[in-house]
Amino acid sequence: MASSSLDLENVPSADLMTELLRRMKCSSNLTNASFSSFLAPNSPPLKMSSSSTEVSLCPPGSGKGTQSPIIKDEYCLCHLATGDMLRAAVSAKTPLGVKAKEAMDKGELVSDDLVIGIIDEAMKKPSCQKGFILDGFPRTVVQAEKLDEMLAKQGAKVDKVLNFSIDDAILEERITGRWIHPSSGRTYHTKFAPPKVPGVDDITGDPLIQRKDDTAAVLKSRLEAFHRQTEPVIDYYTKKSAVAELHAEKPPKDVTAEVQKVLSS
Repeated sequence: MASSSLDLENVPSADLMTELLRRMKCSSNLTNASFSSFLAPNSPPLKMSSSSTEVSLCPPGSGKGTQSPIIKDEYCLCHLATGDMLRAAVSAKTPLGVKAKEAMDKGELVSDDLVIGIIDEAMKKPSCQKGFILDGFPRTVVQAEKLDEMLAKQGAKVDKVLNFSIDDAILEERITGRWIHPSSGRTYHTKFAPPKVPGVDDITGDPLIQRKDDTAAVLKSRLEAFHRQTEPVIDYYTKKSAVAELHAEKPPKDVTAEVQKVLSS
């Protein structure tokens, strides 16, 4: 990671203190980091070199939303969700955010290069200096190539891709029962992982939401897009000998154990 590009003089003191406390909390897990990547179908000690890249690409229900926060918190990574980053850049009126807003106002897709630029900017935050989980990108082989090019300029690369393998038939039950705490990303399920109080986040007491696209009809469309556009990304990283298969149909704790086993190898 390009930690040298971080200008601490421009970082608010409160942000630096928050990050310091966060790193102290999980420093025992960060003696060694390596660039690793989540690639889920949409989807112990962690041995790393100096920083870590986790990429989450998956259809809904494969487990990315459950596993990513666990890895983030345990190993002091930051979570970079593409949609959230775009909205934040637009709201902050950064140069890239202004360009993104122009495209969105015209009803156009934000270009791959623009998204890469926003990711590149986000990587320089103090919370991302130990690595990051990239959520929602890359979705195509072209995007994966652009991501690799950007990382290579920083002397980094994706070393490990976790393929959360799961049958499409299992996903519908998972999706239609899913509820989310929007500010933290914590996920619940009415059958598999219900909150202590229905409709309420266990930690904050905030109300949970069910996303509009968590329906069977939308799921079918998203899976079709995934198989057509994103499955080739698995092949792309397989050719780089970076893919490890996981059994995403297992209970979350078992999947977490598989993730940790792969990342510690």
